[in-house]
Amino acid sequence: MRLSDSKESVRMALDTLRKNKLRSGLTILGISIGISTVILISSAINGLNTNIDQFVRSLGTNDLWVFRFEPFGRRPTTAELNRKQLTYEDGVAMRSLPHVLAVDPALTYQNFQLGIGNVSLKHGTHKIQNTIIYGDTSAVKETNDIEMLEGRMWTESEEEHSSNVVVLGHDSAEDLFPDESPLGKDLECGGDVFTVIGVLDVQPQPFGSGRNTQDNSAYFPLGTFHKIHPEIKDFWITVKYDDAANKDLVTEEIRELLRVRRRVRLEQDDNFAIFSPESLTRLWNQLTGGLFLFMVAVSSVGLMVGGVGVMNIMLVSVTERTREIGVRKAIGATKKNILLQFTLEAVTLCMVGGLLGILAGALFTLILHFAVSFLHAALSVTWVVVAFAVSFAIGLVFGIYPAWKAASMDPIEALRYE
Repeated sequence: MRLSDSKESVRMALDTLRKNKLRSGLTILGISIGISTVILISSAINGLNTNIDQFVRSLGTNDLWVFRFEPFGRRPTTAELNRKQLTYEDGVAMRSLPHVLAVDPALTYQNFQLGIGNVSLKHGTHKIQNTIIYGDTSAVKETNDIEMLEGRMWTESEEEHSSNVVVLGHDSAEDLFPDESPLGKDLECGGDVFTVIGVLDVQPQPFGSGRNTQDNSAYFPLGTFHKIHPEIKDFWITVKYDDAANKDLVTEEIRELLRVRRRVRLEQDDNFAIFSPESLTRLWNQLTGGLFLFMVAVSSVGLMVGGVGVMNIMLVSVTERTREIGVRKAIGATKKNILLQFTLEAVTLCMVGGLLGILAGALFTLILHFAVSFLHAALSVTWVVVAFAVSFAIGLVFGIYPAWKAASMDPIEALRYE
């Protein structure tokens, strides 16, 4: 088909749209709904992925976590829960490994039960509950890339002497000392008195714009933590290494070290887990995979309805223009000309619907971006291209039968049609 014929086919398709505005609008509505759904959900997923990436980076760069089982993505088995706990000495031994910059063996305690007897921290008349209490070494600032709002972390000397000092999370400091700086002030925890020497900045969180539970926290030197909760002995070890290129090497060195220290026989599996913040990214990708399937299922319904509608209007159009088809064939139009003409008309209908769907999806994404600020919804160029290609494919698939029917008409019978 010549370029002039293609232009004429597009013009005729647009004429069909103009002459039958309501019918054409309802026909392409399904296409528009399906495409806008694809754009909106992909934009939301794109924004959520950005949040997760930023959150993972905030957990520390070049970090590895070591625990007796990996807590992300699945429930630990009974055997994993019964594994021997990691020790402080395990963490100290890792400090001698090449490429390791810092190691922080840490302990954690949190009482989730509410009630008068479950106050975590107290200062004067101010009390807070459900505070996450950490016991860390002085290496925590380096391994966790901690940002201080004011004050400082404890020194190695304070750690060695189990000094009664504490560093508060942002919300803990704000709730206990609402009208004053907490530095140098005392608070009560576990029946003892501790001096506040620092306050952490607000911790990032992947979702939500409200308070982060990690900001309701208190960090104590490890020996000091033992005085408050001597029953907690389940160490979580954070390892900071020098270069991302050495991740696999450091992981293998830690594995060999722990297998020797924990007397794991050659034929036995590891009785510990080594993982990184990227584990959260993998878990999130699994979740978004399900969300993606949901997106495909929802949008496919609209696209199928739209495709059937396009086929219907094209069949009606072929019937209404039977005499025109006969005239065109009588003056020399070939079967291929007619086939391409009506196929192009169907594709044009779907592409108009796809374009409207993309514009609607972009508008909804913009509204979502400002209405739900923490979501950071962002239009994905890739999915815009995919959506437009899908609308083209639907026009091709659902338009080919009406076009074939038009092209197969007998010109004499078509000219007799009334």
